[in-house]
Amino acid sequence: MASEKKAGRKRITINAHTPLKDILELGSVCRKCGHCCSHGSGFLTREDHRRIAEHLRISENKLKEKYLEEIEKFNTRLWRPRLKKGPGKENLPYGKCVFLMEKGGQKLCRIHGVKPLQCRIGNCTKHGEKLTLWFTLNYFLNENDPESVRQYATYLKSGGKTLKGAELNGLVKDKGKLDRILSYEILR
Repeated sequence: MASEKKAGRKRITINAHTPLKDILELGSVCRKCGHCCSHGSGFLTREDHRRIAEHLRISENKLKEKYLEEIEKFNTRLWRPRLKKGPGKENLPYGKCVFLMEKGGQKLCRIHGVKPLQCRIGNCTKHGEKLTLWFTLNYFLNENDPESVRQYATYLKSGGKTLKGAELNGLVKDKGKLDRILSYEILR
């Protein structure tokens, strides 16, 4: 069942094709609890790089060198803030966001006013999981890249969650072409 919220008089349904403006409205509530940031960080869009670098008064290259790491998912590479991990935990997939700081017992984001799009939408609300899936579908999955489609198919076969509108037969409408992609007859 799709997540819905009444926004003013408009009912918003979260699916793979929900417009960004609606997604931003649904994900706009941040409790500033530090929970999300204590276990990971959000991926940056191209625009996020510029805004965060300007906020920190450093170049985009320096931002990448000092604070970010590149991650690949569905054959697409995006950057995210590095994760701070304690001794003996270096190989774990989670850690505190490099921008999370504690001050007076409170957990604060050093870049809250310019935080990445995924952080702005995928928070600790009832819509958080679906909003995070929306980000993945719209920023990692590339329906024009056969390898991205194959990796996504494997993700789905292994029980990965998705949203309405992101079914394989909806991404690649030509069934013959989808079959050729999945059987590696189409490589690029």
